[in-house]
Amino acid sequence: MQTELADFLKDTPQGEEAERILRNCVHCGFCLATCPTYQLLGDERDSPRGRIYLMKQVMEGAQATEATQLHLDRCLTCRACETTCPSGVEYGKLVDIGREIVEQQVPRPAGQGLQRWLLRKLLPRRTLFGAALRGGQLLRPLLPAALKDKVPARRPAPAWPRQRHHRRVLMLEGCVQPALSPPINPATARLLDQLGVEVIRTPGSVCCGAVSQHLGAPGEAANIVRRTLDAWWPHVERGVEAIIVNASGCGVQVKDYGHLLRDDPDYAEKAARVSALTRDPVEFFEDRAEELAPADDAPRRIAFQAPCTLQHGQQLSGRVEALLAKIGFELTSVPDAHLCCGSAGTYSVLQPKLSKQLRDNKLAALGSGAPELIATANIGCLTHLDAASELPVRHWLELISARRQ
Repeated sequence: MQTELADFLKDTPQGEEAERILRNCVHCGFCLATCPTYQLLGDERDSPRGRIYLMKQVMEGAQATEATQLHLDRCLTCRACETTCPSGVEYGKLVDIGREIVEQQVPRPAGQGLQRWLLRKLLPRRTLFGAALRGGQLLRPLLPAALKDKVPARRPAPAWPRQRHHRRVLMLEGCVQPALSPPINPATARLLDQLGVEVIRTPGSVCCGAVSQHLGAPGEAANIVRRTLDAWWPHVERGVEAIIVNASGCGVQVKDYGHLLRDDPDYAEKAARVSALTRDPVEFFEDRAEELAPADDAPRRIAFQAPCTLQHGQQLSGRVEALLAKIGFELTSVPDAHLCCGSAGTYSVLQPKLSKQLRDNKLAALGSGAPELIATANIGCLTHLDAASELPVRHWLELISARRQ
């Protein structure tokens, strides 16, 4: 695709990256077949190829409009198009750049702007979000249906293991996950403990920065990333063997730290090192499958919902399913497993109608094989699906344990 960037973007790091990505697109349209919003709406402006054309126009100097903003807002950033694309177009990076530019050019209505600001300020603050969620849980019976959908019933958290081990890892505990599903992080640490690996907790590493990154505020995201790097770096220097990120959406972001801070003279090297150390749990556990087994109380017949961030973002499609099958689970078939469930970070809040349509489709697909339980790998997907599912929805790490020796 030929480009002629406008002066405001030309010769900037953003512009150089955007031009490189745009030039890789050959207009083939393969992405249309796997784009969830195009499948629902049938409007090419709600497809990757259409959005690329819209962003290209703005980057070449055309004034962005409310329509441009709407079509970019409707994008889930699921990156299924990247998996499909034969030309290797890095659509996710391009749409982040496009959203930032459009955000600067098109003022939002006051209510819409306030909503997005609140999401950026509330979600990354674990203590504040946890307090707000606990208040919502106390009032849950009185909440309107739309709000109740976002407030899961509270689950007790098991104790964290206390044993020390020679092998050590860091783990991103996340901003919303400890409150939305308290068992996930202790369950991960317990499994690692059973395998002789200690999790070093770092309270300063609260948020990965993805919320701000995908809401058109990359500068704000970069500051969050730097705080996380500051919390982790002393332990990286002391030789931790990996950084485990058990929410696949956060995993994509952390693995991209090296790219996000590539031009920061103080943090580029640290960010690249942290990205290289980051592992999704399946990458850490799959070579030790013979040491794993289903937990005693876990159903054996399950459907696995592969988050977009796992299969398209991290390109780990099929790996969790293979591990679960190897250690004794029966996995049911899931039609159109590549399509998004509609959670997509803040998407379920900002685009509720489309999000619910995608959730209904996903739950129908997951339930078609008559599983006893739905497993997933991302807190957003888990919370979104569980709010409307007749079956329990759990993180896959909650379902496994180490084999008894």
